[in-house]
Amino acid sequence: MAKQRKEAKEAPAHRDVAVNRRALHDYEILERIEAGISLTGSEIKSVRQGKVSLQEAYARPDRGEIWLQGAHISEYDAASYNGHEPRRPRRLLLHKSQIAELTHEVSAGGLTLIPLKLYLNKRGLAKVELALAKGRRQYDKRQVIAKRDAEREMERALRQRSR
Repeated sequence: MAKQRKEAKEAPAHRDVAVNRRALHDYEILERIEAGISLTGSEIKSVRQGKVSLQEAYARPDRGEIWLQGAHISEYDAASYNGHEPRRPRRLLLHKSQIAELTHEVSAGGLTLIPLKLYLNKRGLAKVELALAKGRRQYDKRQVIAKRDAEREMERALRQRSR
């Protein structure tokens, strides 16, 4: 009798819960940082269900900590009457040296911290990918779109040529 081996399924490195696509359009990304996020029980359950929006979210330093503002995590349906407030500020978990560096960069002016995505890592912990970013002006956005379209056209032409 042949032994049947179970093939081990590799767990994905992470599962995206929410992605802020608008941020890539509105901002020029200078640096990316992974941060943990402090959540209550009903919040993590809502995150696992994918009921999160980062559209108007941003992070800001306050008294030696970095706080995520404006992120919307819907209330968990099965939570008791004292569930969480959907738009409450949430503390981001970073090393002191990272907090000091980010605080210095943001306070120097012209830069902001925005969340690019919220995801669950391999261990099931919620993580936020923050970006140190500089806002784009309207004409910069148009130039980026024109450049991307030109690159797409070049790739299309090369594919047609190779056939």
